[in-house]
Amino acid sequence: MTSTSTPPGLARFNALEEHAAFTALHEACASTAWAKRLLAARPYATPEALYAASDAAMADLTAQDLAEAMAGHPPIGRPKPGDPTSAREQRGMAGASDALKAEMLELNLAYQEKFGHVFLICATGRTGEQMRDAIRERIGNTPQREREIVRTELGKINRIRLARLVEED
Repeated sequence: MTSTSTPPGLARFNALEEHAAFTALHEACASTAWAKRLLAARPYATPEALYAASDAAMADLTAQDLAEAMAGHPPIGRPKPGDPTSAREQRGMAGASDALKAEMLELNLAYQEKFGHVFLICATGRTGEQMRDAIRERIGNTPQREREIVRTELGKINRIRLARLVEED
């Protein structure tokens, strides 16, 4: 007999009342369309099924949905006060020199002026220098190219956040 029991964190997520599940998803990604799509597909048998649903929902986001998702992310180097998630994800900037922090602020502003939204990168595990190098490289992109990179980075962030959601005890 093969046991394919749902992991406890995922079972807990599957059992959440709809509003609570929506809130948890919306905290992972600020796109209402993404959260509603994942909510509608519950229950998930495995974390991989949840991640696949997330990837599919991310691929289908409209430009407006993507903008809504990006609006939920603070600029690199300036995590939301009192938000442990953004502070944890941006840990690579925590020990950055004042010069690097000032350069990131300048680059963030130039990026936002060019593209109309914050510089979005999956910052987990990256150093401040790696994030600076990425923004320097990406600021030369066309808006269309950058939007697809942002979609990919947002998908990575969502997977990390979903993993934390369903793996917590």
